[in-house]
Parts: sequence; C-alpha cells; structure tokens
Amino acid sequence: MKALSILLTSLLITQPFLAQNAKFSINSNVVIVNVTVLDRNGKPLGNLTKDDFQLYEDGKLQKLQAVDFQQLTDQPLPPPGQVKEPEPPTGYNPEREKAAAGAQLLSKYQDRRLLIMFFDFGSMQPAEQIRSREAAIKFLTTQMTPSDMVSIMTYGSQLKTVQDFTPDRDLLIATINKFRAGDSSENATFADEGADSQDQSGQFVADETEFNIFNADLKLAALEDAARSLAQYPEKKAIIYISSGIQKNGVDNQSQLRATVNTAVRANVAFYPIDARGLSALIPGGDVTQQGAVGNNLYSGAGQNSLRNNFVNQQETLATLAIDTGGKALLDSNDLTEGMRQVQKDFSSYYILSYVSSNTAMDGRYRRIQVKLSPRVADLHARLDYRQGYYGPTTFRHMSESDKEAQLSQALMSDNPVTDLPIAVEIDYFRVAKNKYFAPISVKIPGSALVFHGKGAKQATELDFITEVFDARNRSAATVRDTIPLNVRTDIAGQVMQKSIQYDTGVTLTPGAYKLRFLARENGEGKVGTFESPFSIPDLATARGLKTSSLILSSQRDPVGEQVAGVKNSKKVLSQNPLIEDGQKLVPNVTKVFHQGQELLAYVEVYDPKIPDGLPENFWRADVDASLALYRENKKLFESQPVRATRLSQTRDDTLPVRLQIPVSKLAPGEYQCQVNLIDEFGRKFAFPRTRIAVLAPSK
Repeated sequence: MKALSILLTSLLITQPFLAQNAKFSINSNVVIVNVTVLDRNGKPLGNLTKDDFQLYEDGKLQKLQAVDFQQLTDQPLPPPGQVKEPEPPTGYNPEREKAAAGAQLLSKYQDRRLLIMFFDFGSMQPAEQIRSREAAIKFLTTQMTPSDMVSIMTYGSQLKTVQDFTPDRDLLIATINKFRAGDSSENATFADEGADSQDQSGQFVADETEFNIFNADLKLAALEDAARSLAQYPEKKAIIYISSGIQKNGVDNQSQLRATVNTAVRANVAFYPIDARGLSALIPGGDVTQQGAVGNNLYSGAGQNSLRNNFVNQQETLATLAIDTGGKALLDSNDLTEGMRQVQKDFSSYYILSYVSSNTAMDGRYRRIQVKLSPRVADLHARLDYRQGYYGPTTFRHMSESDKEAQLSQALMSDNPVTDLPIAVEIDYFRVAKNKYFAPISVKIPGSALVFHGKGAKQATELDFITEVFDARNRSAATVRDTIPLNVRTDIAGQVMQKSIQYDTGVTLTPGAYKLRFLARENGEGKVGTFESPFSIPDLATARGLKTSSLILSSQRDPVGEQVAGVKNSKKVLSQNPLIEDGQKLVPNVTKVFHQGQELLAYVEVYDPKIPDGLPENFWRADVDASLALYRENKKLFESQPVRATRLSQTRDDTLPVRLQIPVSKLAPGEYQCQVNLIDEFGRKFAFPRTRIAVLAPSK
C-alpha cells in the first residue's frame, strides 16, 4: 500500500532554522580496545609491552599504536577526618613515559577507575530518591579508593552533568547532599506504561517533543547520550544507573534499547543498574505509590498479575542494559551500595590498546576483534577479557546510490538500530472482512530533525520510508516502500522545522501475532531512524463480548489531497482505510497529547451489533449507546453526553461506526485515562476501550 499523505502539525519544542551545517573530516579510524590480562591465580599481569600483544580485526593482523597499563587499587580510602587522604595519582608518569618511548596512550585519567553515578530522579518516588542518595554517600564514605574518579549525572526531564570527574570525596558528598527529595518525582507516577488489563484498544507512544514523561525511550536516549559523551576517554567507564526501573511496553521503540547498548559498547561503557526500590512486595490493592486493580480484576487475581508483570518488565530492561554491556544489575536488594562495589570488583587493572584500522571502508559494518598474546609470552597461560568487536564508521556523503540503497536494507535488518531520526509510531486495526483486517500505521517525525538544502527559491529534502511486517514465524507478511519529496519556500523553512511531519500507510493482515519494522531516512544528511514493535491482530470471530476495533483519538481532519507546505503527495488513497470518509481523513494523534482549545475526536467501530429479527434489510438498525469518560486515579472527572449509534456502514457489512467529540477546553491540564463506553442495547453486550492521554495548556 502506498502512503496517504504527509502532514504538518505543531510541536511543543522549537528550534531555529540553521542555514549551514558544521562539517567534520575523519583522517583515521582509531580504535580503542581495553584488555584485562589475568594470570593463573586470577591476578592482573602488569609487565607486558606492545610487542607482547597481537590484535586481529576480521582476521587481519593490525599494527598497534600504543599499549598502556592502567594500574588500579581496590583499597578504600581512610574514613574522612581520621587520616589525611593521600594525594591521588597523577595523570602523567615521566619515568613510565620515558621507558615506553612513546608507546603509550596516556590521558589525564591514567591509573583511574572512572565511575558515573547516574540518578534517574524521574523514575523514583521521594522515598526511593532518599534511599539512593544515602547509599551513594555511604559508598563514597566507606568504599571509595584512591583510584576512583567519580562523576555525577541526573535525569528528570533532561540529562545533566552536575559534577564532572573528581577524586574529591567531600565535593561529591556535598553535591549529592544538595539533591532535594521529590525533584522530578511527579514523573514517576507515569512510569507504569503497560496496557490496562481490560484495554482492547490501540496503544500509544510519545515522541521526544510531546509530554515526554510518557516515553521510556527518552530515558534510554539519555543513557545513550551519557555513554556517547564518555567515548572521548579511552579508559573503561561504568555508569551506575540508579532508578526504579524502565517500563518497556509492547509498542515502545525497542530499537532505542539496542541503540543505547551498542553506543555504550562502542564507547567502552558498562551499565551497572541499581533498582532503588530494593526488595519490594506488591500489594494486591495497591499502596500509596500506585493504584491497585479495579473492578473484577481486584478479586480474580488478574490485577495483581498485571502489576507483577509490569514490575518484572521494568527490571528486565535494567538487566538487559547490564548483560549486553558487560555490567551487572543489582535487583531486589536493600543494600544499594553492593551494586556500586561490584564495579570496583570488576574493574581491576587492565591494558589500553589502540590501533588505526586497516579497513578504511565507511560502511558501518560490524568488525570482529581478536586479541592474543605473542608466542614469546604464551607460557604465561594468561586469560584475556576484551570486547569482541565494533561497528565501523559511515557517512552519507561518501555513499554511492547503490550504497545508499544498501544502507536502507542493512539498517532495516541490522541488529544495530539507528535512532538519529526520532520516530513515534501507532499501529491500529479495523475489520474489513470476516478474516481480514486493515492495520493503519501512523508515523510522526519532528521537523527539527530534518535538514533542508537550497534549491532555487525553495528549500528541499526527501524522505524514504520502508515498512515491513513479519509474522510469528519471522516471515515477511507485508512490505511498503515510499519516497516523498518535501519542498518548502525559503522564507517558511524555519517554520517547517518547528512542526512535525506525519506519514500514514497501512497493510492488510489476517489475525495473528506480528512484528513491525519501520525505517525512515531523510536524504539531506542521511539521518536514519528505525522503529520496532510487536503487535497483534485479534480474531474477533472468537470474541464473546462486544467486538470493537482500535480506539482512534485525533484532533484534526484534513482533506486527503491537501498539500501542506508544498508537499506533493500521492493521489492514491487507501480505499479500505475507515479513517477516510467523504474525502476527509481523520489524523490519528500518535502521541496522545492534546492542547486546550483543540477538539478531541474519538472513533471506534463496533462489529456484528445485534439487529432485531424481522426487520427488512433496508431498515436494519443497531442501537449502541456511546459516551466518552475521563478518569484520574479511579475518579471520573468528565463524561460526555451519550450518543446513539444506529446506522451501519454502507461499504462494510456488519460494521457500526461510532464517533464522539468533546472540546479539550473543558479539561484541566494533566494526565487522564480516556475511556469510551459502548453498550449494545439490543445485544446486551458492552465494551470499554481505553488509553491514556495528556492535556497541555495552549501553546504560546
């Protein structure tokens, strides 16, 4: 299926239009490899030189530039105030420099263990913030060694480095003591992004520009940024990530998790996550930090099971970060300092090897590394520990057309996802026949991520989109490919970058479990974004209750053929798409964020509603009572006037469209649970599809 359109909608965050872009040149591909060498007794060997190592990349022997030994101690400093603390080791050792004759890769952090305490305050309740702060101070007071250099980062709504690397224990403790309990903790109430156990509607995912507390991707992106900022240091680095878990729901962008891991591996960063909740017991009725199950779920155990699954899901993400980067996760332990001490145990003395890769191809492919000891020291029978490979560099301007095409295929199938282009995706389903469903796919991309180039009186770029759907056996079930030019006048190019672009497509599927892989590339600078998500198409033929489609929430309708900001769209329309009616398209609000002053439009379809017997076909009528209600903390704050839906669709059998509309101006800013109440009066059946939304004050 081809794309419907490309649309521009307002963003919350704006960026000025940049007429020129900075250009960088790469003269060599210097690769850093950290190698731990242990003798038969498990103790570090510290007397090896450059001639004692052999390093291979993809089977080819490489010429080492430098080999430097990092000598670390695990003896804690004396307690503060008891004995004068020794001077920390200097970053430059003249004797060693002279002896090595320039064969070392010295830095200002020579013989240092680099630790980063990363406090994710946006995921922690005040009590958890206090617990994590006390644990960090205890570790610094009793366990910090002369080799430790510690930096402190925080994340609430954005990443901050509040203290750069320092050996000054008093300064670090003073910095942590300045943290105020409760900062950003209001965001922790949104950490549970899992689907409601009674929710049969489509899910949501927010992009980085709208109400970002909804999106776990931003926490992972912050960790990725932190790891990337540490890549400038050749030494091993450990990020001690202190949080209350990261919720990874079914539609979150799983590409971001792998991208964070791969960035950390390239930067020689290991994650050591610590669950600040400690050993937790989940209370069936909920506690002061979270609401419990409602309705029958409170008594059937389904609610407790949902809470437990969400808790395990949060910890699973922490474990993945640790395992895939060579770190360790501390879960279900009340002694949070144990996770910090683990870094000191793992980071013993090691060697830093550097070389210029003989592979000059800018292809971004994975390159395998093998390190051996030279035959002359083979009798040591030493054990070596190092990373097994890395992804090579690549630049868009170096690529031929065939290489650019290959890049799309590789990025789509690669285990190394790319997140340079932020993407939010919503997948829904509508029944079009007894065993056939149309799944509209809506994609949102911030305009600020695009790069325009001059083209006469216009600024232009081009967007490539690839959509692939795989079934449960990993076989391709559907593929969509589109290339859409974007041309705007120079005088409004800056305004376009302050908007977001929405791309719509769709596929026809049978019931089952599927996986979506979506890729977008802007062809100005070659920025690529990938998105992965599992989803399912239900078999409504076996459903016992009221059968419904996904719940679509929107704030706008647009003509199908509308050209916005000079975008020329394909005039082919998706005839099966129920969101198109009379030449107007209902545009799904992918991020589920609404501004006061907008209208909230809700659309859902009811299938096989009860029709009274004995009526002529021309007079078939259903009777479904529909209303829209908004809840917060299990309290109903608003409900629209009921609407009676009676007229069946003229194009699809046994389909009853239901449309609701309320002004957002009636709602105070905040987060709501949006629920559509559907009652089939004739059939005595009901359904309550729901999803979360956020309401913001009018943008200025």
